[in-house]
Amino acid sequence: MFNWENASTIVGVILNGLLWTVVISVTSIIIGYFIGLLTGFARARQIHILKTVSTFYVWLIRSTPILVQALYIYFVLPKMIGVSLSHEAAGILCVSLNAGAYISEIVRGAILEVPKGQWEAGLSLGMTKLQVVFKLILPMAFRSMLPALGNQFIITVKDTSILTIIGVAEMTYQAGQYASSTFEFVESYTILAVFYLVLISGLTVLINICEQRMGVNAK
Repeated sequence: MFNWENASTIVGVILNGLLWTVVISVTSIIIGYFIGLLTGFARARQIHILKTVSTFYVWLIRSTPILVQALYIYFVLPKMIGVSLSHEAAGILCVSLNAGAYISEIVRGAILEVPKGQWEAGLSLGMTKLQVVFKLILPMAFRSMLPALGNQFIITVKDTSILTIIGVAEMTYQAGQYASSTFEFVESYTILAVFYLVLISGLTVLINICEQRMGVNAK
C-alpha cells in the first residue's frame, strides 16, 4: 500500500541527488564524446598505433559490465596508481570511459559513411588534412551521428544509477538510503521511477527538437 504522507519528504531526498545525476551525466557525455571522437576517428582512418590502443579500449569496455568497471575504478585502480579517488571522481571516470567506448563506434560508423570523394575534394581545394577533417568531414559526420549520440546520452543518464554501488550520492543512492532507514521501499522506489520517467522523457523531447532543427529527420 502506497503511503502518501511522506511523499514530499521522499521527493526532497531524491532532489538532493538530482544535482549529482545531472552533473555526472553531462560531464561524462562531454568527456566521453571527445574520447569517442579520438578513438573512433583513429579506427576509421586506420591510424595504426592509435587504432590498436583504441580497439583494445573499446573491446575492454564493451566486454565488461559497467557495474564491474565502477567497482574496479573505485576500489582497485587507486591501489594500483597510489592515488585515492572520491566517489564522484570515480563515478565520472567510469561513466565517461563507458560512454566513450560506445560513442567511438558511433563516430567510426559516421565517418565511414562520409563518401571518400569528400576527402579528395577537400584536398583538391588546397585544404590541409586537418582542415578537411574539422571543416568538412566531422560536420558531415556529426549530423548523421546526432540521433545515436542523443540515445547514448539517455543511456548515460540511466547508467549513473549504477554508481550507487560505490557511494555516489545521486538519485538512486538517496532513495535507497531513505528506504533503508524508513523501510518505505514502495514509496521511495516508486517516486524514484517517476523521477527517471520525467527526466528521460524531457531529454527525449529536447533531443528530438534538436534533431528537427538540424534537419536530421528531414526526408
